Amino acid sequence: MDRQDETLQGNEKIEVAIQALQKEATQEQLAHTLTVIRRRMKDSGQVIVAQMNLKMIQTSDGANWWYAFTSFNEEMKGADSVKSTFLVDIDKLFDAALTVPEIKGVILNPWNRTLMLVKGLIRII
Repeated sequence: MDRQDETLQGNEKIEVAIQALQKEATQEQLAHTLTVIRRRMKDSGQVIVAQMNLKMIQTSDGANWWYAFTSFNEEMKGADSVKSTFLVDIDKLFDAALTVPEIKGVILNPWNRTLMLVKGLIRII
């Protein structure tokens, strides 16, 4: 197994937590999901982002978001699979997102196990 795969190992816990939050959107489940992300971040976990200049996605309300994937499987679920990706430390992605006024936050897994992290939630993590 190569190093790239190792940095994504454990991200399935994020996917499971997001899936549980989608089924039961409670404050407790949200807190649990944020805790899972925080643990992965502290374990030097990484996510997959599109291209070196982080791509934005616009939601129906006109807000701009960065997006990232917890696994290559999640990335491939999109209609237009991203051609150029790289791995980034979760904490570095979140730190950078907090400094960019043009975006509302970061969307994890925009195609399937989706979690929209507004900057307030990123600060909590």
